[in-house]
Amino acid sequence: MGRKRLEKDKWIPSRVYKGKSAYEYRPVKGVCIRLCALDAQKHVVIRRHADEYERFNYNKGSIKELSALYFASTQFQKLSVLTRKDYEKYWKALDKVFGKMDARKLRPEHVRKYMDLKGQTSEVTANRHLSLLSKIYSWGFERGHVTEHPCKGVSRFSEKSRTRYITDAEYMLVYNAASLSVQVAMEISYLCAARQGDVLKLTKSQLQEEGIYIKQGKTGKEQIKAWSTRLRSAVKLAESIETKNGSFYVIPTQSGTAYTSDGFRTMWSKAREKARLESGLKLDFTFHDLKAKAISDYDGDRQKFSGHKTASQVAIYDRKTEIVQTIGRENEKQR
Repeated sequence: MGRKRLEKDKWIPSRVYKGKSAYEYRPVKGVCIRLCALDAQKHVVIRRHADEYERFNYNKGSIKELSALYFASTQFQKLSVLTRKDYEKYWKALDKVFGKMDARKLRPEHVRKYMDLKGQTSEVTANRHLSLLSKIYSWGFERGHVTEHPCKGVSRFSEKSRTRYITDAEYMLVYNAASLSVQVAMEISYLCAARQGDVLKLTKSQLQEEGIYIKQGKTGKEQIKAWSTRLRSAVKLAESIETKNGSFYVIPTQSGTAYTSDGFRTMWSKAREKARLESGLKLDFTFHDLKAKAISDYDGDRQKFSGHKTASQVAIYDRKTEIVQTIGRENEKQR
């Protein structure tokens, strides 16, 4: 039994509590819905609770409710920021189709039909949506929220790994067309085989004596990328980026904050488009392909360099066409 409310707080609706900065509605364990600031008037708190109560209970037993429980779970919160953002984006599409449906009535044939329809425009996107729906049901099944897993046995579309390798000449075309911030990001990403998200959130405290400390946001792998002359030059170049009040980020925006993924993507696209117009070449590669170029160009232990757990993961990023020896004239004479 929970603690009794103080006399002065008895007006607060059931399952509404005072958080650090706001009133919070907690309809079930693991779900916390912000209502309003602690200095809000009583009638505002009561009205907001009524709205959220109706909204939450309207979705009672639905797939939307199951998804809300999953998104509020510690399992979801442990995922990387980028992965969480992707899942939230995928859910918006799934919600339109499955949100109001009773979570206990979803069947494999319903999921298959969705996959086939979505696959007509993008098989990769269909696979991502299936992965999220499967995670939601796996989480709910293990905790007794549902008794069946409708995604079990539903096959994914086969996906072809990207094979695009960026040549040195192509790299320099975009580099020379890019802004200072994009140039620095390109160099650090390529030299360290680092993902865009890990590069953009680099802070000056990560610049250590031995090299740049990077904890991969996707895998959690921690590494120190040792200094090279070229890597030091890239970081030195970053010191030329102008900010209004300084910043502790290596690649800051003008206001000193870290670039958002969308904001940086716009800058990258502008640089690539400018290079396309100037060169007349297609330049059909992404910023993430820089990591593949790095792993492909590396001469040492590529698995150790990339931080991947398995050789098969490394193989996906190794895209440089292998050069093999042909039969020489000496061999031909022996025929």
